[in-house]
Amino acid sequence: MSMNEAIHKLMNHRSIRKFKQEPVTKEQLVTIIRAAQMASTSSNMQAYSVIQINDRDKRSRLAALAGNQAYVEECPVFLVWCADLYRLKTACGFAEGEGYIGTTENLVVAITDTALAAQNAVVAAESMGLGAVYIGGIRNQIKEVSALLKLPEYVIPVYGMCLGYPDQSPSIRPRLPYEAVLHEDVYSAENYENLIQAYDETMKQYMLDRTNGTKDTNWTQAMQVKLGTPSRLHMKEFISSQRFWDHDRKAPDSKA
Repeated sequence: MSMNEAIHKLMNHRSIRKFKQEPVTKEQLVTIIRAAQMASTSSNMQAYSVIQINDRDKRSRLAALAGNQAYVEECPVFLVWCADLYRLKTACGFAEGEGYIGTTENLVVAITDTALAAQNAVVAAESMGLGAVYIGGIRNQIKEVSALLKLPEYVIPVYGMCLGYPDQSPSIRPRLPYEAVLHEDVYSAENYENLIQAYDETMKQYMLDRTNGTKDTNWTQAMQVKLGTPSRLHMKEFISSQRFWDHDRKAPDSKA
């Protein structure tokens, strides 16, 4: 495998949930956010915002809302990444009923922009010797989180992010074989059975090593539990309440 410093960093990514008390400097954080801003963005919309949570009471409340994840409260820096079309609404100055802001397409753009910027931030942080973990649990009680952060319409909290100097060194979680991800010319599932079986064996061994032999759950078993259990079914209603989808209407000249 061709390897340089950047690829080495990417290939050694691990989620960090335990941090040293050493602070992240303001300069470091500014650099991380500026690096995030240089991620690709659809039509230069830059449809995301980041909220740094310094208030200890808010941190404690967010930790509870995210499923009692203590590292939300304990990490040196906690950020909430939001898909944000409100800033664009403000910039465009559309009157009520004008424009096509809260469409499904713009929701996809905003979430994609958020993800690209956030991953840039993680790569930048890791290049400084910091560690990070995404907190999807921020969506567990998304209405309460949004109220706490005073989010306006057209803004959705997508995930949180803990940053700090690692105080642990977890093993790297294996990924699917690249052949299961990379398709040529057309989508092909013909070799999925063999590829997934091989990956299940890899993940089984990983879990045995990680848990000192107490757990041997493979990937398929974990996904059966994940996708066989209802999770955050409130998201559709919440997204709609933030004014997304209310602009999914026909264009004035549409004949469809």
